[in-house]
Amino acid sequence: MTNRLFCLRRLTLSTAILLALALPGHSQDAVKPTEPLTENAGSYLAARVASGHSDFTAAAEWYSKALVSAPDDPILLQGLIVAQIGLGDFEAATLAARAFLKSGISNPSVGLTLITGRAATQDYAGVLDELRQGQSAGPTLDNLIKGWAEMGQGHMTEALALFEDVSKASGFEPMGLYQQALAMASAGDLEGAEKILSGPAAGSIATFRRGVVAHLQILSQLERNADALKLFDASFTGALDPDLLDLRRRLEAGEPMVFDLVTTPKEGIAETLYTFASAISGQAEPQLVLAYARAALYLRPEQTEMKLLVAALLNDVQQYALAAEAFALVDVADPAFHAAEIGRADALKAAGDTEGAIAVLKDLAKSHGQIVQVQLALGDALRRAERYDEALVAYDAGIALISGPAPWSWPLHYNRAICLERLGRFAEAEPGFRKALELAPNQPQVLNYLGYTFIDRGENLDEALGMIKAAVAAAPDQGYIIDSLAWAFYRLGRFAEALEPMERASLLEPVDPIVTDHLGDVYWVNGRKLEAQFQWQRALSFEPTEKDAERIRAKLKMGLDLVLEREKAGN
Repeated sequence: MTNRLFCLRRLTLSTAILLALALPGHSQDAVKPTEPLTENAGSYLAARVASGHSDFTAAAEWYSKALVSAPDDPILLQGLIVAQIGLGDFEAATLAARAFLKSGISNPSVGLTLITGRAATQDYAGVLDELRQGQSAGPTLDNLIKGWAEMGQGHMTEALALFEDVSKASGFEPMGLYQQALAMASAGDLEGAEKILSGPAAGSIATFRRGVVAHLQILSQLERNADALKLFDASFTGALDPDLLDLRRRLEAGEPMVFDLVTTPKEGIAETLYTFASAISGQAEPQLVLAYARAALYLRPEQTEMKLLVAALLNDVQQYALAAEAFALVDVADPAFHAAEIGRADALKAAGDTEGAIAVLKDLAKSHGQIVQVQLALGDALRRAERYDEALVAYDAGIALISGPAPWSWPLHYNRAICLERLGRFAEAEPGFRKALELAPNQPQVLNYLGYTFIDRGENLDEALGMIKAAVAAAPDQGYIIDSLAWAFYRLGRFAEALEPMERASLLEPVDPIVTDHLGDVYWVNGRKLEAQFQWQRALSFEPTEKDAERIRAKLKMGLDLVLEREKAGN
C-alpha cells in the first residue's frame, strides 16, 4: 500500500554520511559551561529533564526561567533553541540564537536556526553571509542551501555548479541531482531537468515520491502525458490515496500539469531540508530529524507532506498532543485530510484517549467513508477496543469498496475474521482467514493466527502445524509466532519438541505474560516443576489479564495437572 506520508521509499544515505550531516550540537550536551550553574539550578534541572523526554513546551518554559538570572549562558540558550525548534517557533529560536552568538561558540542548532530565519524572508544574501561566517546546517546540506541562495541572487551558473559538486560526492548523488533538476525546472529548463530525472545517474530519485511527482509534472509540461502515465503506473501500486488518484486521472485525460513542486529558491531550501529529513527518518534520532522537518515546514507552511512528517516525528518522540495539533493543520479540503485524521486518531490513542480516537475516525468515516483506508482504520480502532460488532460494520464497508483482485486488502479480511472469532463465530471467521491467505499466501500474521486457532480448537492439526511452521519461517524473530509453534507441539502432546521453541520465544519476548505462562506449562509437562513455578510467578509480575492471572495462581497452588483436570470436568 502506498505510503502517503512521505515517499515510496526513502532516499538512502550511509551511516557515515548521516554522521557527517547530523547536527552534532543538537543535544544539550554539545555546549559545556565553563562554570557550573549556581542560580536557578532547579529550573535548569527541570529543563534538562523535560528535554530528555522531548517535552519541548516544558523545556522552553524552564530554560526561559533559568535565563532570567543568566541571560547570556550558552548552555541555557542552546537548550532553549533546541526546544523552540522542536515547537517550530523559529522566531523565538532566532532571538535566542542571536544572543548565543555573543558566546563565540559554534553550534549547528544555532546555524540551522539563523539560516532558516534568513531564508524565510528570502534574504538570500543573508543566507550566504551566515554560511560565510561559519554557520552551518550540516556540511553537505550547506552546499545545497548555498546553491539555492546563489540562485536567489541570480547566479544560476554558480548554483548549478554547487549542485553538481554535491552530486559527485560519494553517497550524495541522489540529493545533488534531485536539487539540480528542481532548480533547472524552476528556472524553465524543463528538458535539462527531465534528462537528469530520467537518466541512469538519478538513482533513487525514481523511488522518492516527490521526485516522481516532479518528474510527472515536468513530462506533462513537455506535453508527454503518455510517458508520464507510464511512469506513474510503474511507480505507484496498491491502494492509491485521493491525491494520486486525481493525479492519474488528470494524466489519463491529457490535462497539462503545472510544475509547482519548487518555484522559488526559498522553496528549494525547504525541499532540501525536507528531503534530508525524509531520508534519515528511521535511521537517525527523531529529535534530529524533527529539527530539519520543522525548518522545512517553517519555510513552506502550506506543504501537507511536511506537516505530516512533523506530526509523525512528534509521535515518535511521544509528544502526542503536539502531534495531534500538527495533524490537525491539514485542511479538510486537502486530499491527504483522511491520512492526517488517521494520524491524529493514532496520536490520541497513544495518549490514552481511545474514545477520542474512535470519535475522530467515526467522523472521518462520515465525510470520507468512500476511502478503504478510512474504514480499515475505524475497524481496527474498534477491534482494539473490543467493540467487535461495530468493527465488523466498518470492515464490511471497506470490503464493499474493493473491486477486483486487491492483494493489499488482506488486512480487512484478516481483521474482520478476528472479530468474528472473538465473537465465537469461528465458522464465519474461517473463510475470512482463508481469503486473507489467498490474497497474501505467506503472510505470517494470518498463518500464525489461523494455525494457532486450529490447534486451540483441536481441528485440522496437521494443516495448523504446517501453517505455524510457515509463519516461523517467514518471521523467525517474532517471539509470539515461535510461541505458537511451541504451543502447538504442547497441545499435540509432543512435549519434548516444545521446549526449544518455547525457550527461544521467551528470550524474544522476555516480559510477555502469555509467553512466560506457556513456558511454565511446558517446563511442568517436561518434569521441570520448580522452573515451571518460577516462570508462573514471573508471568504474574507482567500484569496478565485477571482471567489469566486467576488461572496462573491456581497452577501455583495446586499444579497444572489438577487445574487441567478441573477444567476438563467443567469446574
